Amino acid sequence: MTYKWSLSPEVIWPARYAQMVNFGLPAADVESVRESVLDMWSDGPGGWVTEWSKLGARYADDGNPTLAALAYGYAKFPVLADDARRTALQHQIHQYVLAAPSFPVDFERRVLDIPYQGSTTAVAVHIFSAPDLPADTPVILASGGADGHKIDIHHMFMGFAQGTKARIVAFDIPGTGESEIAMTPESREVIDGLVSFCRSLGNGRVVHFGLSMGGYFAAYSGLSGLVDAAVNCGGPVEAAFAPGKTWAEGAIGIIGNLFGFDREPTPQELAHQVGPHSLRPLLDKDDNCKMLVINGTADALVPIEDSLVFSGRRDTLVVMADGETHCVVTKWDDTIALITGWLAREVT
Repeated sequence: MTYKWSLSPEVIWPARYAQMVNFGLPAADVESVRESVLDMWSDGPGGWVTEWSKLGARYADDGNPTLAALAYGYAKFPVLADDARRTALQHQIHQYVLAAPSFPVDFERRVLDIPYQGSTTAVAVHIFSAPDLPADTPVILASGGADGHKIDIHHMFMGFAQGTKARIVAFDIPGTGESEIAMTPESREVIDGLVSFCRSLGNGRVVHFGLSMGGYFAAYSGLSGLVDAAVNCGGPVEAAFAPGKTWAEGAIGIIGNLFGFDREPTPQELAHQVGPHSLRPLLDKDDNCKMLVINGTADALVPIEDSLVFSGRRDTLVVMADGETHCVVTKWDDTIALITGWLAREVT
């Protein structure tokens, strides 16, 4: 269910550099990789996966598995379209588990069997909690997006665990990371199963946080009232899936892989696949729980209409950062502080 497409590294760096540094990688090391990378797909010197894997191996040899996991996470970017990237994912998981004892919070990795289309699908989750947290506490279900997966943004989840005193259950959305299934409208069933797991894990109260494409699934659970509160940070809900919508250069191949294509789709094929993802049927209802919707007005990936459409809804706060980019990563510390504070209030 994967394919490669024409993609220049120079398209990637402007949009991803700040994210790489903000999520924990030393700027000097990111610059070094940037100077070395000549091609996105070759598996050899100058290839994206090779140069990032070299950095990951260096961190591992230096006894820094946390940074190794982050570097291997970028080695697998943008999609798991070849053996080298799938190997990088396995290295990332291995290094991350090695790093876990150093975390300032308690950590547990589980693989759940979640009901899906009359059978089950395996979903790996990472559970974070502040030390000595009681068992009967609220749970925050959390995910990243199409190319920032649960390990890649684990610092955010640890921050949530420390700042909210809730238990965090992190997962990869369908079509990404360790997920076994593509992102289809039916894949929302996985969210239903994860919410049920979260309700059984704590005191029954569940809040859902989603970043980027993960925000789509948080919008689904929030609009349907499946959870008790939800945060959609930069997720698409309707306008992004509209007929004639074009995706930003560098993102279109990620989207095609996310939705399960094994070759580059035609615009018509992609439109046919993405259209049914629209959450308009839920937007037309009034079943939503309390929600926070946040994004930047200069988002080049997701139309701002997908955030503004929540304006005026009952129990919904919409925060648009003027002039800021996708998920407001350009003011990441402020964004995380706002979200963490909101989550902390909603889990009490």
